[in-house]
Amino acid sequence: MHRRGKKYRSALQDYDRERLYLLPEAVVLLKKLSNANFDETVVFAARLGVDPRKADQIVRGTISLPAGIGKKVCVAVFAAGQAAIEAREVGADIVGSDDLVARVEEGFVEFDVAIATPDLMNVVGKLGRILGPRGLMPNPRTGTVTNEVAKTVLEFKAGRIEYRTDKVGNVHLPVGKVSFEADKLLDNIRAIIEELQRVKPASAKGRYFRSLTLSSAMGPGIKIDPTQLRITMENVDSLTENAGLTA
Repeated sequence: MHRRGKKYRSALQDYDRERLYLLPEAVVLLKKLSNANFDETVVFAARLGVDPRKADQIVRGTISLPAGIGKKVCVAVFAAGQAAIEAREVGADIVGSDDLVARVEEGFVEFDVAIATPDLMNVVGKLGRILGPRGLMPNPRTGTVTNEVAKTVLEFKAGRIEYRTDKVGNVHLPVGKVSFEADKLLDNIRAIIEELQRVKPASAKGRYFRSLTLSSAMGPGIKIDPTQLRITMENVDSLTENAGLTA
């Protein structure tokens, strides 16, 4: 079993694994618990009250985070002609048509987002078995099949991300880096919560946000109280003072 370091174990003294924290508390606590020697990615996870086995309860889309995600996003574009030229001009990392399809068929998947023009989907479609399991398959529902290639590339470079429920109704999304100021992380998380609420399936019954968790790449999951999401960062000093935390 991997043994955690002394600094990590010490930080856990301020942390209750079973407690439901207010969202601002969770953000501050996450930053305190982080002790990795690199700038960890922060991940927000939501367990939704949906049944992804039913087509009308799959929650899927894209969202632009107000503070970005703090990493360079590698964007691949399946396009030809003028669309390919425009993609390169705005900074797409990989651009191609049949040649890019052939590279992917050979195992090349070194990119974070794939965008395709509608006219190329007849050839890109056969990459489903490779790109699908990795969440990279272009799809009209997420805006990654589009004729507005330049605009879409710029949006993903600026922090637009895709989301989709997994087979049990979970959504996992990066919301920034531990080095982000607490209010920037909070802005991103709130944007995601509002987006998930906006796309709530009409057929979903019962409590929608079943559980919410915040964690860093190397840190523990911090449970968030889904019934108290309107507390703002302005309240965080008084909320965390008694817990010995600082913003």
